[in-house]
Amino acid sequence: MCDLTNPIFTDAEKAREHLEALYWPDGPACRHCGNADSSRITKLMGKSTRPGVYKCNECAKPFSVTVGTAMERSKIPLNKWLLVMHLMMAGKKGISAHQVHRMVGLSYQTAWFMCHRLREGMRDMSHKATGGLGGTSKIVEVDETYIGGKSRNRAFKEPAPKKAVLSLIERGGHIASFHIANVSYEMVRPLVITNVNRASALMSDESSIYPKIGDEFADHRTINHSANEYARLGGYVHINTAENFYSILKRGIVGIYHSVSEAHLHRYIAEFDFRYNNRSGLGIGDVERAAKAMKGLEGKRLTYRQPREATHA
Repeated sequence: MCDLTNPIFTDAEKAREHLEALYWPDGPACRHCGNADSSRITKLMGKSTRPGVYKCNECAKPFSVTVGTAMERSKIPLNKWLLVMHLMMAGKKGISAHQVHRMVGLSYQTAWFMCHRLREGMRDMSHKATGGLGGTSKIVEVDETYIGGKSRNRAFKEPAPKKAVLSLIERGGHIASFHIANVSYEMVRPLVITNVNRASALMSDESSIYPKIGDEFADHRTINHSANEYARLGGYVHINTAENFYSILKRGIVGIYHSVSEAHLHRYIAEFDFRYNNRSGLGIGDVERAAKAMKGLEGKRLTYRQPREATHA
C-alpha cells in the first residue's frame, strides 16, 4: 500500500532524492561515461545551477538523475512523474491520459506524451536472457485476440480494422504480448520460437498454424474451443490463463482508453504485460511495482524526433 500524501508525490526535491536513491543506491554515477568514483564526481551548488546537477571529473560533463532516462529534458516536476507512475501501476486496468490531465494538473497533450514515455519504460524482454518463457516441466500457453470496435456499435462510420495481439504466457509466471499484422504461421512462429524455451510444453487452441510450431517443443497439446471444450486431462490442457489476461486487457482498452491507435498499441500492451508480470499474486505490491517501472525508464528515450534531427527531414 502506498500513501499518496508521501512528500515524493508533492515535493519535486523529495522526488529527486527518491529517484537518486532508486537509481544510485551506492552514490551518483556518471550517465555519460559510467564513472562511479565519488571522489571524481562533484555536486554543483552554484546559485545559477538547477538542483540535482553533478559534474563528472573524468569526462568533464554535467549530469543529473534524469539524464539517460525517459524523463531527460522534461520540464514536468519529478514529483508528478512519480505520482502518475504510481497511479498507472496501482490501477489494475491503468488510467487514461484525460484522467491524469484532470487529476494531476497537466495539459492533456503533456499527460498523453508523459504516459507513453512511462509505457515505453515498461517494455521488457528480459525473459530472453534466461532462455525464454517456460522451460523443462513448465507450460506455456499461446493464444491470439483482436482489439477493436464492432460495426453494430457504430451508427455511421465504419470502425477501424481490428488489430491482432499474440500472447505467450507461462503458467504461474510471466507473459509476453505482441501486436502482429496478421495471425499466420509466418508471423507467429518467429515470435514463439524466440520467446519460449524449447523444453516447454506448448498449449494452444485448434488453429491450424500451431501444429507445426508445436513440433519444435517438448510437448504440444490443443484445446478445441469450437466444440465447446475448454479444459481436459484434469486441467492440464487449457489456455484459460491467456483468456483471463485478455479479459483484463480488453476491459482496460474498452473501459479506460475506449480506443487506441495501432501506432501505439504495442505500448498499451506493454503496460498490461508489465502489471501482469509484477502482480500481487507474485508477491509484488503497488510500491515495488511502481519502483520497478521507474527503473525501466533508464536507457530509454521517446521523442517525436531526435534532438539534432531537422523538423521536416
